[in-house]
Amino acid sequence: MGGSSDIDPGALGERIASLPAVDRLREIADRVPAYLVGGVVRDLLLGREVTDVDVAIEESPEVLVAIRGFSLERGGLFLTGHLEGDDVEIDVAQSRAESYPAPGALPEVLPASIGEDLARRDFTVNAMALPLGAQGELLDPHGGLEDLRAGLLRILHEDSFVDDPTRALRAARYAARFGFELEPETERLLRAADLSTVSEDRTDNELRRIAAEDDPAAPLRLIAGWGVMSALDPRAPDRVAEVARLAAAPPWANWVDRELAVMLAIVRPLPQIRELAAATPERPSEAVRLAEPWDPAQLLVARALGAEWLDRYAAEWRHVELEITGDDLLAAGIPQGPRIGRGLEAALSGKLDGELSGRDQELRIALAAAGGEIPED
Repeated sequence: MGGSSDIDPGALGERIASLPAVDRLREIADRVPAYLVGGVVRDLLLGREVTDVDVAIEESPEVLVAIRGFSLERGGLFLTGHLEGDDVEIDVAQSRAESYPAPGALPEVLPASIGEDLARRDFTVNAMALPLGAQGELLDPHGGLEDLRAGLLRILHEDSFVDDPTRALRAARYAARFGFELEPETERLLRAADLSTVSEDRTDNELRRIAAEDDPAAPLRLIAGWGVMSALDPRAPDRVAEVARLAAAPPWANWVDRELAVMLAIVRPLPQIRELAAATPERPSEAVRLAEPWDPAQLLVARALGAEWLDRYAAEWRHVELEITGDDLLAAGIPQGPRIGRGLEAALSGKLDGELSGRDQELRIALAAAGGEIPED
C-alpha cells in the first residue's frame, strides 16, 4: 500500500515556498482569496515533485487579467484561466458546483464556494485545498488526509462513477502511480462503472494520460483486472510494457513519440502493422522499403510485436544516404520523370546491401537502372 503515516501537513508552507512558481502564486493571492486544490495538494503532502498547479478562486478569473502572463480560457466562458509560471503550469478556475443531467454526460457548471468545489471532486485524496494566504490551514472536509496516509482511494459519493465513469480509469492511474488501494465500497461501485455512457473522446483523453505515465502498463493491468473496459485487448498491458521498455533506450529513444506509440499499443494494432511485424526481410534494402512508409510510433509497435530487424532500421538503415542526387542524373542526360527515381532507388538499394560504395559506383548503378549512358571508367 502506498500510504504513509509520516505525512505532515505542517510542512506544506515550506514546500509551497520552495515551488518554482511561488512568486506567481502570491500575485494571485494578493488580488483575490485563492486556494491550491486537487493533485498539487496531494503531491505536496506526499513530498513529490510538482509540475502542474491548480488554483481555485471564489471570484471570476477576470479579476486576474491585470497579472502579467495571465490569460482567460476561451474568454472566460468556462470560468478558467492560465498563468505562465516558472517551469510550472498554473491553471486557475473559479470554484464551482457541478450537476450531471444524465449518466456520463458532461456536467453543468455553476459558480460556488470552495467547499462545494471540493465536494465535486473524484477522490478524497484530491478533495483537499490549501489557502494561499498567510497561515492558511489545510481544508479537508472529506477525510482525504487520513486516506492519503492509509494509501486508499475513496470516492466522495455513491453516484461518482455513474456521473463520470472515466473516474474508473483515473482510479487505475492513481492506484498504479502511488501504490494506492481501492476502499472496498469504492471498488464495488467502480466495478459497475459503465464506460459506454461517455464519448470515445473522453475515454481516449484518460487513456492518453495513462500513456504519459512512467509505467503505463500498470494501470492497464488494473483496468483489465477490474473488468471496467470491455474494449481493452487483454494483451494490451504486455504490449504496452514492451513498447515503453523499447522507447526508453536507443535506438528508439529521442526518435519515437512514446505516448503515441503507447496509445497505438493499447488498441488492437492494425492488421498491416501485424503484417509488418511478421515480415522477415532478407536484405537491408527490403527492410527499408517495408519500414519507410510507417510512422516511427507504428514501427515501434511492430517491433514490440517481434520485428527485431526494426532495431537496425532505426539505428542504421534509415540514416543511409547517397552521395549523388537527382541533379547528377539530370546532368548525365536522364530526363525529369520517374526514371530519376528508379535510378536513385537502385543506387540506394545497392548501398544498403553493401554492393557498392562511393559516388562513382552510385552514379553507374543509378544510370544503369534509369536507362542512361554509363560513363567509362
